[in-house]
Amino acid sequence: MGKVTGFKEFDRKDEAYEPVKERLQDYKEFTIPLSEQELTTQGSRCMDCGIPFCHSGCPLGNLIPDFNHMVHQGEWQKASLILHSTNNFPEFTGRLCPAPCEQACVLGIIEDPISIENIEKNIVERAFKEGWIKPQAPKTRTGKTVAVVGSGPAGLATAQQLNRAGHLVTVFERDDEIGGLLRYGIPNFKMEKEIIDRRLAILEAEGITFKVNADVGKNVSVDELKAFDAIVLTGGATQRRSLPTPGIDADGVVQAMHFLTQQTKVVFGKEVQDQVLATGKNVIVIGGGDTGSDCVGTSNRQGAKSVVNFEIMPKPPGDRAASTPWPYWPLKLKTSSSHKEGVERNWLINTKEFVTDENGKLTALKTVNVEWKIIPGQRPQLIEIEGTEKTWPCDLALLALGFTGPEGYLADQLGIETDARSNYKADYGNYQTNVPNIFAAGDMRRGQSLIVWAISEGREAAREVDIFLMGKSDLPSKNIEGDLPAI
Repeated sequence: MGKVTGFKEFDRKDEAYEPVKERLQDYKEFTIPLSEQELTTQGSRCMDCGIPFCHSGCPLGNLIPDFNHMVHQGEWQKASLILHSTNNFPEFTGRLCPAPCEQACVLGIIEDPISIENIEKNIVERAFKEGWIKPQAPKTRTGKTVAVVGSGPAGLATAQQLNRAGHLVTVFERDDEIGGLLRYGIPNFKMEKEIIDRRLAILEAEGITFKVNADVGKNVSVDELKAFDAIVLTGGATQRRSLPTPGIDADGVVQAMHFLTQQTKVVFGKEVQDQVLATGKNVIVIGGGDTGSDCVGTSNRQGAKSVVNFEIMPKPPGDRAASTPWPYWPLKLKTSSSHKEGVERNWLINTKEFVTDENGKLTALKTVNVEWKIIPGQRPQLIEIEGTEKTWPCDLALLALGFTGPEGYLADQLGIETDARSNYKADYGNYQTNVPNIFAAGDMRRGQSLIVWAISEGREAAREVDIFLMGKSDLPSKNIEGDLPAI
């Protein structure tokens, strides 16, 4: 795959970024693409490794060496066919996926891994530019109807696969636009929303029906779903974590997703009442994951006075930790483009109190440094370090603590069993709930996870629904076993 000696001859080269001062002026994507020749060279680095562990690292089972080889040869249309054979939306994953495939890359043992994610993004962008991505409406219809509840990556993948199998698919979305978390939860500077809209136009042309402002179980009765032959629940994990901390209800303590959603709506001219702004404020972001990073980038674009980030876990090492050897997902420090735009990062710190003035408005945070005590056979214990108490000036605290699981009102009305974390019970492999014609996939089934897992589960669930409806299915499973498209 690639050039036999390419990994010896060429170094990894990633996209550059626009200067920080310039990109903070708006909410547009700010990457500077590599040239076609540079991308071809990067594809040439893919080595003939014998066993491509990138396959196992990717939940979608993407045929990575195959499309890398086509890029190396300049066969971009063939690369697009191979990429789309396993991934419905590489334009999403090519921007937002943390790329577990790269961490499993064999070359990554001794050198920088292949730049798989960037190659993937450029393949699909070239395909859209050249007009190779066209609607694929089914030649015949089965007459079977399927309702998909939720239009995030899991729901969209489920819908497209089932539609291509010939079923009549209707997608219900509770927000005013299609896309789920991709639409409003992901800042525009990470993925401009035109990227969703151009794919949505393809899905609509293929025959999928979309209904927005349709919150099933609230303003849409679950009885309306009973008319469908099958139902797939892909509503995501939307219950946001909070903190059992005094002052948590203060004016100025805000959930990260509320803050991010408001700003994205403003970018597109939507009316937002009482928008939470970081402008001129001392901002503290609690939580060190991707959502916390998004809050940092958004706060800096809004003109925050200062931005500080708290993380209760230890600072990860700069290189792969011994506890997560190759090809596992590594424990190591991640510094995002938003971090590089300006933030003070702090680890092993716990918030003890949100301090308010006499009007209940947030003015400061009280914290204490902590350490984790590891006792074999027991859960780690959080120990506060005496004498490390500190008060931080703070006008806006953003809670980027992740999600506990899906909301339960739909499960209650449909009679779906849930687990201890409120996830909708549906075994991996068949995705069927305790109600035979109702299936669940994505974060609603597995809890908060990666975009590649959402798309993978959507594809797999679609196959199981197709089997349920028709007794068999020609939809591909994750292990394609030779089902490459004709190229």
